[in-house]
Amino acid sequence: MGKLYRAISADGSAFCAVLDAKDIVSEIEKIHKTSAVVTASLGRLTIGASLMGYMLKGDEDSITLRIDADGPTGQLVAVADSTGNVKSCVNNPVVEIPLNSVGKLDVSGAVGKNGTLSVVKDMGMREPYVGVIPLVSGEIAEDIASYYATSEQIPTVCGLGVLVDTDLSVKSAGGFIVQLLPFADEKCIDRIEKNVAGMRPVSTLLSEGVTPQEIADILLDGLDPNELDKAEPVYKCDCSRKRTEKVLISIGTKELESIAAEGKDTEVSCHFCGKKYIFTPEEISHLAKISTAEE
Repeated sequence: MGKLYRAISADGSAFCAVLDAKDIVSEIEKIHKTSAVVTASLGRLTIGASLMGYMLKGDEDSITLRIDADGPTGQLVAVADSTGNVKSCVNNPVVEIPLNSVGKLDVSGAVGKNGTLSVVKDMGMREPYVGVIPLVSGEIAEDIASYYATSEQIPTVCGLGVLVDTDLSVKSAGGFIVQLLPFADEKCIDRIEKNVAGMRPVSTLLSEGVTPQEIADILLDGLDPNELDKAEPVYKCDCSRKRTEKVLISIGTKELESIAAEGKDTEVSCHFCGKKYIFTPEEISHLAKISTAEE
């Protein structure tokens, strides 16, 4: 499970959340059998979603991050609830491209630099809140920070990182979000900028055994940080046979009748966890009748 730690400055003007997500990203690699650069790309988006999800207030609230860009990974999606539990998927789990100019996994090259980041917050209202921004870099952390600045007018610093070992296992993974509240003064802003600029990559720190609390102390150094709370989010898919039935019903009566007429079992796989659900022709016919009643 992940280790999430949140802290706030003594005067309440700056807040940060830090997540050690090695176990979460390891589960991504295990389920989706991702290549190294896709593990890093989808891992970063998933970490960001978990951190953002934990900021939601309602027990039933959820957040979805989706990147649609021109890179070879295709669409990337991550969904988190208000406890930080998260699931994710990607169109193309295996992408092989050269390392970037500094010899690291080329996340922006895999994701693409031309596209959008969509953020959908479902907070139990009649309609979910939807924010869509153009990608800034495709590195994901900068794109999340840009979303907050553009769509929510909250000055934000975000750092995300995944270290993949030579055997494709996850060596370390994690991230942080630092946000300023409206009454933060220039001294506070300057201090955080200095702290972030002087900090080594979050994935490097985590690989060396530095804890989320210690990273939070670095980020809020000089601001007398106090602990807010801790959590242990996990990679968790909430798919079920009943939910899968609802998805099938949504495709419409005619399509379901056509599938049933083929006389073969229908296999539906969950994009997020790979679990398979088998439906007989008789079950598909029954769902077609339900679809007809709802039309």
